[in-house]
Amino acid sequence: MSGPIVCVGAGRMGRGIALAYALAGESVVVLDFKRRDAPAYEELKADNEAEIAATLADLVALAHLDEPAAATSARRIRFAPLADADELLAGAAIVYEGVPETRPAKLDALTRIGELVADRVLIASTTSTMLATELAPLVPRPERFLNAHWLNPAYLIPLVELSVHPGTAEWARDRLRDSLTGIGKVPVVLGASPGFIVPRLQALVMNEAARMAAEGVASPAEIDRATRYGLGFRFAALGVLEFIDFGGNDILYHANRYLAEQVDRDRYALPPVIEEHMRTGRNGLRDGRGFYEYDPGQRAAYRRDVLARTLAMLKNFPD
Repeated sequence: MSGPIVCVGAGRMGRGIALAYALAGESVVVLDFKRRDAPAYEELKADNEAEIAATLADLVALAHLDEPAAATSARRIRFAPLADADELLAGAAIVYEGVPETRPAKLDALTRIGELVADRVLIASTTSTMLATELAPLVPRPERFLNAHWLNPAYLIPLVELSVHPGTAEWARDRLRDSLTGIGKVPVVLGASPGFIVPRLQALVMNEAARMAAEGVASPAEIDRATRYGLGFRFAALGVLEFIDFGGNDILYHANRYLAEQVDRDRYALPPVIEEHMRTGRNGLRDGRGFYEYDPGQRAAYRRDVLARTLAMLKNFPD
């Protein structure tokens, strides 16, 4: 379906998504969905345009874009007031809802959006806290609804987590995934799970880092240095489950048991799947199976690929 991408809500996420599409050559509209008088809207619009201009100027200064490309990207983004909602939403191809994270705000926005768009227009909430199963009933024809969790800054981070509900139609999921892939994003699909994937993982890491700083294990600067040059570096080259397989499930098993004894039994309790893999000899690459299956004839090529990914990270890593 042709038509513009419409970001409903003129907050940080709406602006970030708009810039992501604009940088990839797509036209996009940021629609203010709040009732306000003309002077208040003009002030909001000016603030939004100034922020977009400042971001593009930073990208030019950092040699990510040249000035003509930045100017062209800025022209692809249009801001529109609530008065234009009927016309814009009637012709939209994809609508991203990005209003405040309260149920009344979501109810109001999703109900109004659903009534104004065509039947097969995708509606995606950018919520980071509400389940797709909670929000889908708010949308007329919920088969075209899912959550699209972008990570800030949306115009830079490749990942977008697509959280579906049991009634999400395959065509809706696939169309949104294709749209994101088309602008250079990396979409992943999951069910309606609290916290998505990345927030659940990063919450555990951030909590433990805060504990270590509070306990005096190391200074905040040293913890952050270890995170950037060790943890973050490795997990940029390998996925977390792939990393378990590559190093060995048994390594994680014994490390967890040690940390449970020495640090905190509850925090380092072993997940049942790790114990099961230990019992059944699914220790990863070495055994030929773990979270993934490994063809014996391809193991050398796989190890070389991991090395290539790691070297590529090293070449681009900051001093």
